[in-house]
Order: sequence, then C-alpha cells, then structure tokens
Amino acid sequence: MQNTSILGRVAWNTLITLLYLFLLAPIVIVFIISFDTRQYLAFPPESFSLGSYVKVFHNAKFISAFWRSLAIGTIVGIVSVSAGMLLSLSLVRYKFRGKAAVNFLILAPFLVPHIVLAVGIMLVIAPIGLLDTYPGIVLAHLGITIPYTVRTITMSLMAVDTRVEEAALVHGASPAMVFWRITLPLVRPGLIAGAVIAFLISFDEATISLFIVSVKASTLPTEIYHYLEYSTDPQIAALSVILILISIGVVVAVERLVGLRRAI
Repeated sequence: MQNTSILGRVAWNTLITLLYLFLLAPIVIVFIISFDTRQYLAFPPESFSLGSYVKVFHNAKFISAFWRSLAIGTIVGIVSVSAGMLLSLSLVRYKFRGKAAVNFLILAPFLVPHIVLAVGIMLVIAPIGLLDTYPGIVLAHLGITIPYTVRTITMSLMAVDTRVEEAALVHGASPAMVFWRITLPLVRPGLIAGAVIAFLISFDEATISLFIVSVKASTLPTEIYHYLEYSTDPQIAALSVILILISIGVVVAVERLVGLRRAI
C-alpha cells in the first residue's frame, strides 16, 4: 500500500514537471535564441552574443514605442481602476433593477475572442474620429481591462466586513469619510492588483491595437508586428525577453508589496 502511494506521488510530480516544461519551453527557446549571432531566427544558436540586446537599446522606434506603451498602460491602469471601483461598489453594495444584466455585460468581454472585440471597438470609435489616435487606443484598452479590474475589486469588496463601515457611520463619520478612510484602505490590495493587471494587458495588447492604429499612432506590440513583416532576427527575441522580465518584475514587486495572490 505504501509503495503504491509512493508511486502515485512520483507519477503526479512527474506529470506536473512535464506540464511546467511544456509551458515554459517556448520562453526558454526564445531566451536562448536571443543570444544568437545570425540574422535570422533558428534553433539551436550557432554562437552566442549580446549583440541583439545592444541593437534593441539602439533601436529608436522600439524605444519610443516602449515609452508610448508605458504611458498608455499607466493611463489605462488608473482610469480602469477608477471605473472598476465605481462599478464594483454599485454591484456589491446596491440593489437595482437589471443588476444581473449589468454584471453580465461587464464580464462579457471574457467570453468574446479578442479579434471580435477588436472589430466591434473599431466600429464604435471610427464614427467619432478616434481611429489611429492615442485617445482611441486608451478607450479600446479600457474596454478590455475594466472587466478585470471589476473582478479583482469586487472580490476585495466582498471580503470587507460592512460592520466596520456601519460603525463609522454610527459614530458620526460622513459617507465620503467612510469611503476614503475605511473602504479604500481595506480594498487597496484589489485596487493595486487590478491596476497592475490592467497595465500589463494594455502594455502587451496587440490584436486590438492593430485594428485601432495605423500611421499616426503606434504601440510597442504594433511596432514589433510591423518589424516582423520585413525582418525576423534575434533582436525580436531579445526584445521579447526584456518584456517578459519587465512583466515578471512588476508582478513580483506587487506580490511583495500587497500580496497579489491574496488580492486576486
């Protein structure tokens, strides 16, 4: 019986290890290719060099697009969390007719493929003249990030003991003071987690951005796409590794500060 239990644990651990290797294999291969010296993507590398990373930091289009995506992601994160907080408060603390329908509409983007969302968003913002503009990109990204912020903030609000807020109201605090001094600090992990998720989604979003931008406006993912139309070299792999490391760094920092897993 004991031997059977040991064999079961070994088989389970082996399966988990294989799954992790399967999921990480593309990232590992991209990481290795990023050091190749050839002018095309191939595996295994012929020789190793940091030349591709040097080229990335000297590529003016990538650098400028990076800062644009950083600014857009920051704006989207702030606005998405603000809107998500208001929507979450309405859904958690108030009862109104059509609440279930509103909740479904907010979460509906989870069920729709991005390319379908991209076409729909393009048809919405085109008549108001926001195609190929940065405000148009921000609006498009808000359409796909707000459902995530609503989800995270709603979970944090549901974990808040409303008796604390009621006690503050009984002792003379105004609703605004209760919101700023009690509710917001208690849901802060959800707010930060939602902002980080919204930022990362906006920063990495390519499908919807390709439908919105053209010539005047661009983001880092769209610049990568246009670069790949004419060239496929290890510079793209090096840029991908840098973006992966940035995303990991942001997630680790938030985990250390507020506990991302607990917030989600």
